[in-house]
Amino acid sequence: MSQSTPRHFVSEEPFDPYSVEKLSKNQESLYLASQWRLMWWKLKKHRLALISGFILLLFYLVAALAEWFAPYDLHTRTRFIHAPPQAIHLFHEGKFIGPFVYGYNFKLDMNTLKREFSPDENKIQPIRFFCSGDSYRFWGLLESRFHFVCPSAETLKYDPGIDSLNPTPTYSFISKSQAGELFLLGTDRLGRDLLSRIIYGSRISLTIGLVGIAVSFFLGMVIGGLAGYFGGWVDALVQRLIEVLRSFPEIPLWMALSAVLPVTWSPLLIFLGITIILALLDWTGLARAVRSKLMALREEDYCTAAQLMGAKPGRIIGRHLLPGFMSHLIASASLSIPGMILGETALSFLGLGLRPPITSWGVLLNEAQNINVVALYPWLMLPVVPVIVIILAFNFFGDGLRDAADPYKN
Repeated sequence: MSQSTPRHFVSEEPFDPYSVEKLSKNQESLYLASQWRLMWWKLKKHRLALISGFILLLFYLVAALAEWFAPYDLHTRTRFIHAPPQAIHLFHEGKFIGPFVYGYNFKLDMNTLKREFSPDENKIQPIRFFCSGDSYRFWGLLESRFHFVCPSAETLKYDPGIDSLNPTPTYSFISKSQAGELFLLGTDRLGRDLLSRIIYGSRISLTIGLVGIAVSFFLGMVIGGLAGYFGGWVDALVQRLIEVLRSFPEIPLWMALSAVLPVTWSPLLIFLGITIILALLDWTGLARAVRSKLMALREEDYCTAAQLMGAKPGRIIGRHLLPGFMSHLIASASLSIPGMILGETALSFLGLGLRPPITSWGVLLNEAQNINVVALYPWLMLPVVPVIVIILAFNFFGDGLRDAADPYKN
């Protein structure tokens, strides 16, 4: 019978009183991790937030490099007015050619005076990548002609004739002076490429959200911090101001303030004016969150110790109180950016925000207000797609940040 260790026995090894308190490597890394590292560990488990963050990063990368990604310049006009989107093909009658689009055949309907476009399968226009196209000045500084994607510089003409010596179809260049067209999302009423205008418009629509939230973030922290730290009549005054601002409906108030902007202002001043209007009406929610947090944290021992050491209120708020819940503030701010983008889009759509020559998603949607235009040229509504995608991405990413901002919850 084999001998085995009994289930209950007294070990003869010397007892180490500190062995019970020793932490494993995982426990030690968890307890010693900073708040930001804990947030990152928890955010990595939120797959939808990570996907949304990648989408946001891609959108802002395209906006930063808009001149390079856009096939055409913002104001380039062509003779193809209200042309429908072109489809990308890889094969022509079973033969692999690479990515290409078919050229246009169009005629004017004398009864409806509408241009009717149809693909010409005899005009094969290859799509070029990393190529030379329209001239531009990158961020207004460096002049270049280098693009990520360009229309074909030469048009291939398909010759279906087959002889005994060459049993395969042949392709020949029509001419090098006849450049191809590349309108993947169609064109507008002036023959401008809609895809290029959406890419350029993303720079304004996405930037106005970041700049606006930066202003409202600063106002919310300062005003909410003063109300939460001092309390008393300061808190009462701030709360009454917040209640008055929140009692007005947002869109009519935006419209009233936007109508005050002089029409003689330059596009840059109008952009700054719209940004300030959106920011001045969006700080109230963040200020209330800061106030409630500071009213609880100002009674902590470290805050009292800072007061006894002679620290001024500004240093106590900025150095000791606000950093304690900065992650929560960033998560709240990320959820406020979609409201800024929607506000600019709504104002520009109604004709009270940004105006041409500035191009934003709201300005592009303003051209699709007429129901007849939408019925005849439905691709003019395509700028609403990036608006929906960016709003959903910000909301999902903000939800993930909000959950990760409280790493000690579980």
